[in-house]
Amino acid sequence: MRRGDMDGKLGQTLMLHNLPNMFADRVLLVGMGKERDLDDAGFRKACEAAAKSLKQTGAKDAVSYLTHANVKGRSHGWKVKQAALVTEATFYEFTECRGEEARAGLDAPKIERMTFDVPRRSDLDEGEAGLNAALGIARGVDTAKRLGDLPGNICTPTYLAERAEQLAKDYSSIKTKVLEESDMEALGMGALLSVSRGSRQPAKLIIMEHMKGPKDQKPVIFVGKGLTFDAGGISIKPGPKMDEMKYDMCGGASVFGAMHAIAELDLPMNVVGIVPSSENLPDGDANKPGDIVTSMAGITIEVLNTDAEGRLILCDALTYAERNYDADVIVDMATLTGACVVALGAHATGLFSNQPALAKALLAAGESIHDRAWEMPLWEDYQQQLKSPFADVANIGGPGAGAITAASFLHRFMRKQKWAHLDIAGTAWTSGGSAKGATGRPVGLLVQFLLDRLEKQKAA
Repeated sequence: MRRGDMDGKLGQTLMLHNLPNMFADRVLLVGMGKERDLDDAGFRKACEAAAKSLKQTGAKDAVSYLTHANVKGRSHGWKVKQAALVTEATFYEFTECRGEEARAGLDAPKIERMTFDVPRRSDLDEGEAGLNAALGIARGVDTAKRLGDLPGNICTPTYLAERAEQLAKDYSSIKTKVLEESDMEALGMGALLSVSRGSRQPAKLIIMEHMKGPKDQKPVIFVGKGLTFDAGGISIKPGPKMDEMKYDMCGGASVFGAMHAIAELDLPMNVVGIVPSSENLPDGDANKPGDIVTSMAGITIEVLNTDAEGRLILCDALTYAERNYDADVIVDMATLTGACVVALGAHATGLFSNQPALAKALLAAGESIHDRAWEMPLWEDYQQQLKSPFADVANIGGPGAGAITAASFLHRFMRKQKWAHLDIAGTAWTSGGSAKGATGRPVGLLVQFLLDRLEKQKAA
């Protein structure tokens, strides 16, 4: 520091080699900023800087002592969990769609083992619990990212159904069921099927069950929008960035990720994941603005904009969840509205709920795992914007409060349920240039929400 090579600012790194009297070949110095200022975000930034530096070395084995740092109000278990999650995220690479020669030419990280140190032997149990949780969540985040990053010509509704069936083969706790279009037609899912009419890819309703809790325990149900490509239908989207509409299935990918993490952690609780999956493309048989469709709930919907299709597939999936399971809570997630991106940017997921305790629990889980959400209003006043002169409800509510009216539309189908909606349009992927890619959010929030519920059940 006297030489001026670094001054300890947050996120700085300096690699030292061949230090005297050290068994390690290298020592990586990481700037943590001022001790009194180190908060959750600062700790994660330091861990990310360390992981990025480590990734570029030839090291095979590393030990991190960043977990000794004092982060206000956070335990050693929390620090180990966050350090492991950040490290896993930093080492993520999507190479599935590169050619064999290109893949062979990529420099894979050489690191084989990473150890996170805790100050005392008495901290080991807490640290190991944090690490185990992190590894389970990281598996789920990785699954969600890889599904999101796959292009729409590979990741189709059929592909997602096959992945769900494979998950059931990999984990005995998972049972998978897939409904075909004929099954959905028999159930009266006119809203969902109206979206798939413009595509040559058949729609799928994917149900994954993890029933490891008591038989009388009501399940938590996650429902995720699985639009594997969204061109907007007849209300076609503009060309720039339309390639990113492969990410319109990130709600469904998050359900896959959460179920993978739940199975990996073998959580003793009942959880059901439901993914309505389709494409939304322009075609002679596609939805037209002004069409009226009938949902599974019997509510008729005037389709004023065919690009507001996510709520059409979700409303039937939510009705299916309500009718087939005596749910404790239902949480849906979807890349639903650009309006939510305008409101909250890429930092916070929009949260809407008809049950304050559920909203509070989801917000707390997001803060704990650093996968944050922000609660938005769900006042009855906004229902006025969804009035239609020809049907029970319109699928859009005009230019104002777009994220809220979308949530209000879904609320029409969840009046009798404890329900929450997560609008992840701003948080599910990063946009532009080489940094483009799925984030795996909100898998961390969902799994932490379940872990918190388990802790409360144990305490009770």
